[in-house]
Amino acid sequence: MKKDERTKPRRQEKIREIIENHIVETQEELTALLRREHITATQATVSRDVKELMLVKVPTGDGRSRYAFPKAEGGARRENRLEALFADAVTGVDASGALVVLRTLPGMANAVASALDAAQWKNIIGTVAGDDTILVVVKPESAASTVEMRMKALSGGNAVC
Repeated sequence: MKKDERTKPRRQEKIREIIENHIVETQEELTALLRREHITATQATVSRDVKELMLVKVPTGDGRSRYAFPKAEGGARRENRLEALFADAVTGVDASGALVVLRTLPGMANAVASALDAAQWKNIIGTVAGDDTILVVVKPESAASTVEMRMKALSGGNAVC
């Protein structure tokens, strides 16, 4: 058994505790809080943990965002989470070829991309998120306009490019 296989459950449990008890805005901040708990992890490892734990970024109400656990489980609830994120965070949707580009509020792209990945739409083969932009790869290319329209509908008409 590799060392990481033994330490991963402990590290992820500590991440759960930290997220429940602290406002954590960045992976770097989470890594530093782990270090204070005598758990050494690279930012790349913490990034994988964030994805595996399905942490999402949620607005704090003061223009910032923090990591949190999704409140919902299951397909219908994941879709509701996606709807809420699209309505609150997506500011633009545009398509070109097999690609759809989403614009979000600053700091919200990872949360929206994670929720979109979790929703497992059949025509989306992957997402890449920056700070406020998400690149969505659609297959087949002919489905891009359908995906674009669905995303615009999810955003409640707030998304224009």
